[in-house]
Amino acid sequence: MSQQSPDPGPALPDWAAAALVFGASAAVLVVELVALRLLAPYLGLTLETSTLVIGTALVAIALGALYGGRAADSVAPRRAISPLLALSGAAVASTPFLVRAAGESAPGLLFLVAGVTIIVPGALLSAVTPMVIKLMLTTLSETGTVVGRLSGIGTVGAIFGTVMTGFVLISRVPVTGIMVGLGLLLLIAAIVVEIGVRRRPPVLPLVLILLGAVGAVVAPGGCDAETKYHCAEVVSDTARPGGRLLVLDGLHHSYVDVDDPTFLEFSYVKALAGVVDGSFEPRESLDAYHVGGGGVTFPRYLAKTRPGTRSLISEIDPGVVKVDTERLGLKTGPALRVRVEDGRLGVRRLPDSSRDLIVGDAFGGVSVPWHLTTVEYVEELRRVLRPDGVYAVNIIDFAPLGFARAELATLRRVFDHVALAADAYTLSGQGGGNLVAIASDSPIDKRTIDRGFAKKQVAWDVIDGDRLTKWIGGAAVLTDDYAPVDQLLTPQPAA
Repeated sequence: MSQQSPDPGPALPDWAAAALVFGASAAVLVVELVALRLLAPYLGLTLETSTLVIGTALVAIALGALYGGRAADSVAPRRAISPLLALSGAAVASTPFLVRAAGESAPGLLFLVAGVTIIVPGALLSAVTPMVIKLMLTTLSETGTVVGRLSGIGTVGAIFGTVMTGFVLISRVPVTGIMVGLGLLLLIAAIVVEIGVRRRPPVLPLVLILLGAVGAVVAPGGCDAETKYHCAEVVSDTARPGGRLLVLDGLHHSYVDVDDPTFLEFSYVKALAGVVDGSFEPRESLDAYHVGGGGVTFPRYLAKTRPGTRSLISEIDPGVVKVDTERLGLKTGPALRVRVEDGRLGVRRLPDSSRDLIVGDAFGGVSVPWHLTTVEYVEELRRVLRPDGVYAVNIIDFAPLGFARAELATLRRVFDHVALAADAYTLSGQGGGNLVAIASDSPIDKRTIDRGFAKKQVAWDVIDGDRLTKWIGGAAVLTDDYAPVDQLLTPQPAA
């Protein structure tokens, strides 16, 4: 004799079933996309981070569908939907606080906490669909119709959650606000289901809302600004009144002295200044293009030290530009123009032979975005540079420097003359950090660049010719068809 499942009770109205499946599926994708933003300050916004989050979310969806379907056959779905929504709402609302607390105070637990905060709400929300399907199945003759319709609605909900988060929410609402707001919506949905479907007082959702309100009071805060791409903070330098440090996703991206644009703090920025001093006449005005803005430190330096210089900056994140303007004293004009755009698209808009200098300083975490590393991109840069123009690009890598070697091989494929500058320990292949690659169709005068470094008090060496050939070794050239930048990069060794 086969075991009979509990009576599920009368079917839900079609609109209510569709709304539950649509909303639950959309919420899963919102959680997945926002999780990428929450983890970026601690793990970086890399291919590996994206793969980890997407894989974990898929595990959650699979677990929810599997065990939600089993549970629908052993308990009355009408009793289960409200608790699923309430518990998932509480988990979603607490996610930003739990992830940030782990990232700041217990980094060793970050992977565990991140996994739990993705799997728990994802599995609970994914269990809603089989519960609703069970309620809607009044006869076996329409099984395919019901399952197909609700599965399709769930897919549309997932698409809506993805598009809404990527194109609307993240650009307008802080990450914490998205997650807490979504959590409250799920708790409200649980209350509606509890009252409208079960005709019971919503005790569990109300208790969870109360606990959440108490927890929000003592939970750690977030960023100074949550932009489209970054968690941005501005830290004042107590040792220098005008000093400001721009921190993006936990990484020190730019140092700006709002009172003295000629002051350069970071060694790699001093090295860029040394490259310019060693490549152009003193105080010669330049037409410069900068891929990546950050704190706009170097364009400000050029405007001050080389009067008449015109710098155009492509910065993909409008939130960073806003921070620059409101917190770092950036004033745009003929000498400094900022376009909010991707650098690959920005360089295509520039006329042939229109720039004396191009500076590459764009990063997602510690990684140069892969499409800004390839032969095809570098060929666009060469088109834009004048015959005696210079391309200088900041690179971050650590031993064995797989990405740095590949990027130098790529530059050599396009430009007639290429050199590499870094401290001696990094060039030895045993260390790592910042390196600056220099490329031009005109000869690069190593001696004048050395003098430029000495002037800026940068103890860096420059290698070119046969020494650079040996340093590059057999590194592959990066192309649009093959650019495994994240895999080639070696992370910073643990302290």
